[in-house]
Amino acid sequence: MQNIDWANLTFGYHATNYNVRCYYRNGQWGELEVSSETSINIHMAATCLHYGQEAFEGLKAFRGKDGKVRVFRMDENGKRLQSSCDGIMMAKLPVEKFEEAIKKVVKLNAEFIPPYETGASLYIRPLLIGTGARVGVSPADEYLFIVFVTPVGPYFKGGFMANPYVITRKYDRSAPLGTGIYKVGGNYAASMRAHTEACHGGQYACEFYLDAKEKKFIDEAGAANFFGIKNDTYITPKSTSILPSITNKSLMQLAESLGMKVERRAIPEEELATFEEAGACGTAAVISPISRIDDPETGKSYQFGDGKPGKWSEKLYNKLRGIQYGTEPDEFGWITVIEGV
Repeated sequence: MQNIDWANLTFGYHATNYNVRCYYRNGQWGELEVSSETSINIHMAATCLHYGQEAFEGLKAFRGKDGKVRVFRMDENGKRLQSSCDGIMMAKLPVEKFEEAIKKVVKLNAEFIPPYETGASLYIRPLLIGTGARVGVSPADEYLFIVFVTPVGPYFKGGFMANPYVITRKYDRSAPLGTGIYKVGGNYAASMRAHTEACHGGQYACEFYLDAKEKKFIDEAGAANFFGIKNDTYITPKSTSILPSITNKSLMQLAESLGMKVERRAIPEEELATFEEAGACGTAAVISPISRIDDPETGKSYQFGDGKPGKWSEKLYNKLRGIQYGTEPDEFGWITVIEGV
């Protein structure tokens, strides 16, 4: 076991021993390769550098109370990566090979999986990039898939606690029918200036975007989906410009199993005033409860509850985390136990 202060890990990069790689050449994917190198050697005209042929995923491995190591819904991550590849015309990695790579990289770096009840987990970052040289705008003929891991602490300092968010009208994260539904780096690059300007100084945890077309509806945060709760109903935006979050998809299923109603639809900004609870959800934070959302341009501020996580948010968070750590039954078949770790 590594000599790491697990309880005080930040959500950042911590070097591990190995990564797993796979190359696409001559129209087919090769075998998985194990590497201890942290750099990659690519052509200066690679399409990932010039034309944005790059997609990635994020998922986690958890060590349970029983000592077993579990990975959450990795098949869904594999499918979403394929969707991203379709969207920006990259070679699609078979889901089976994706899952094989995840299992291999977790096993190879088992000593970096944080112990149970430390609040930390092993973050898994799959990355697929166009490596073939192109000067004209066209898809590459060669690609590299790589997976590395790093132990991480909570995404937000303090863990599961309510944070204030802010609406930004000055910028759009993505446009309807654009690349917002794909997990590609360009969407996150587009959010950096907005995040820095809106959240500089630490007053807010993250920014929220309105729909790019009308600036009337809640879209998503820079790195998470939105949900609101009222009248025992879980409500989340339906939009052609937001990333389909695997965490949000899971929370919707859990909400129904707990007796809640679920609605996926457009959410006008003024409806925020009617929610009893609100949150941002994603792989990194699972659920980040929202204490309030400010709209500086209109001067409005939407408060949710008493500044603490709401009852439904807490139930959903504990249920999902319980499944991930093996303390709750996996009735949906979401968990893959990594054998031999």
